Amino acid sequence: MSETNPKLRAELAGIPAYKPGKPAAAGGPVAYKLSSNENPYPPLPGVMEQAIAAAGAFNRYPDMACTGLMNELADRFGVPVTHLATGTGSVGVAQQLLQATSGPGDEVIYAWRSFEAYPIITQISGATSVRVPLTGDEVHDLDAMADAITDRTRLIFVCNPNNPTGTVVRRAELERFLDRVPSDVLVVLDEAYREFIRDAEVPDGVEIYRDRPNVAVLRTFSKAYGLAGLRVGFAIAHEPVAAALRQTAVPFGVSQLAQDAAVASLRMEDELLGRVGSLVAERTRVVDALREQGWTVPETQANFVWLRLGEKTMDFAAACEAAGVVVRPFAGEGMRATIGETEANDIFLQAAQAFRKEL
Repeated sequence: MSETNPKLRAELAGIPAYKPGKPAAAGGPVAYKLSSNENPYPPLPGVMEQAIAAAGAFNRYPDMACTGLMNELADRFGVPVTHLATGTGSVGVAQQLLQATSGPGDEVIYAWRSFEAYPIITQISGATSVRVPLTGDEVHDLDAMADAITDRTRLIFVCNPNNPTGTVVRRAELERFLDRVPSDVLVVLDEAYREFIRDAEVPDGVEIYRDRPNVAVLRTFSKAYGLAGLRVGFAIAHEPVAAALRQTAVPFGVSQLAQDAAVASLRMEDELLGRVGSLVAERTRVVDALREQGWTVPETQANFVWLRLGEKTMDFAAACEAAGVVVRPFAGEGMRATIGETEANDIFLQAAQAFRKEL
């Protein structure tokens, strides 16, 4: 028998593994998981019933075209159905965008640090990552990102609010940046945390896309809507891009359960806004408390907070875990903590205060 292994693509060598948020230890001292930006609330009223009803037809394939969800999204956002595409969470749609636009020899620009899936899906596509450091205020450096554009640039991610820092790009600077981007380069506004924004100067990407054919917007049901386990997201883009996304979608990738739950969630917007409002109030409380303790906390418009801790990052994460909460550390850089239940946030704040006193 030959000992030669099957040939695999060279681009797969050295791809960093995506690191999901560490779960709370079963039966251990850790009580709360603040590492994955999940919504602490259960599904919205009526959503569970829709999901259970859909579960009774698991022996059938889902609607591959996601017809009901696409129609609901078209009505909700005032866009043509042909400008929509769905996928397995916004990260699934982002990977489809890479498949549709970029390959070997192409370049993809994004801020760093930003969403950790960007380098993974870029490398999988065979394209080259161009990482542009954040500013000293943890914000996208859009001028530097525009300067980084070459004739090989195919796609630019703008994560707004940025994960993991929570910082935002405001309208004037975003539009100035978009004016500098060539019309044949796709700009993807990744708005997974859009519902948590309270800064009136941060534009809704859907309004930006309407007049700019090279802008696509990513949204998800995983965060504010609390459907993280069902994996459903979508893009709003002009027809050539949206059509390409539908071409590159995994057939039947979004389950019927996820589709029906997403439709039901869209119809419960008043309840959704109330829950998001409560989380935003908790966010303000947590940020204010951290600053009172002496921490430097960037202004966050997402459902999490960021502390740049450098070499102390892993020690801080360990202290939080010992206290009863799991956070998301990025070794040598900083820590992201989701805004969760009040009790969880209190434990996190107590751990942060104790750690601060030891510095």
